[in-house]
Amino acid sequence: MNPAQAHEQLLFDAGLHKTEHSYQGAARDVYRGGDGPPVLVLSEIPGITPPTIALCRRLIGAGYSVLVPQLMGQPGRAISVSASLQVVARACVSHEFALFATRQASPITEWLRSLARAAHAQHGGPGVGVIGMCLTGNFALAMMVDAAVVAPVLSQPSLPVVWSRASACALGISDADLTVVKARAKTEDLSVLGLRFTADPLVPGARFRRLREELGDNFIAVEIDSRRGNPQGIKPWAHSVLTHDFVDRPGHPTRAALDAVLALFARKLIVRNSSVAE
Repeated sequence: MNPAQAHEQLLFDAGLHKTEHSYQGAARDVYRGGDGPPVLVLSEIPGITPPTIALCRRLIGAGYSVLVPQLMGQPGRAISVSASLQVVARACVSHEFALFATRQASPITEWLRSLARAAHAQHGGPGVGVIGMCLTGNFALAMMVDAAVVAPVLSQPSLPVVWSRASACALGISDADLTVVKARAKTEDLSVLGLRFTADPLVPGARFRRLREELGDNFIAVEIDSRRGNPQGIKPWAHSVLTHDFVDRPGHPTRAALDAVLALFARKLIVRNSSVAE
């Protein structure tokens, strides 16, 4: 078995099967698995890594249908410095990712919104959950413009790239779209869940303060202490709350963060008396 086949086998073993979704002539592979309310998992740098696949396993085990679009990298490949640098370099020149735009969503979110609509049409129910991570973290917020998205999770949202005081509190979404998101959150009682490590320079506290200012009580922040000397021994460079830095141990803050994600999905995606257990 060559490396590419081994990577694909990891996805298959997790119950994820390759399909395809097209929108306006753009086709991408989407890995799907599970039954129940749909959740889109948007991979972080460098792509659909083994820890991301493990997150998908947990969501499937909790009773959700998982859709993982291939947005970057080679699916199933382990994280490495070289793979990460390759993905960052491609993202910098790609027209699909707006790395530095403070008031503009990345164009790829249009395609992702179409995938969310298709998942909602296929599965029915209240709507779709979205987990964005790192480079894709703020995509979950931008996708709230679409009525299909009712449970957005922004895990370590790292865009726009922090290069100034203004960019540190920017959300990577247009003013018009932010107005729609705020109105939906208020009128539909939608919660936006944000996850970050407190010492993570890629996700400054100013960004979460801005989310609180804009969304009020509709923004739920899970901020995990990663300062030096923190009681859990979390490294100050910890970044990926639900994947690479996740510790599956009762009482660990990252496990509590996952529990918060599952609680949000149970609250907003599960129809009472459905076959999916809460």
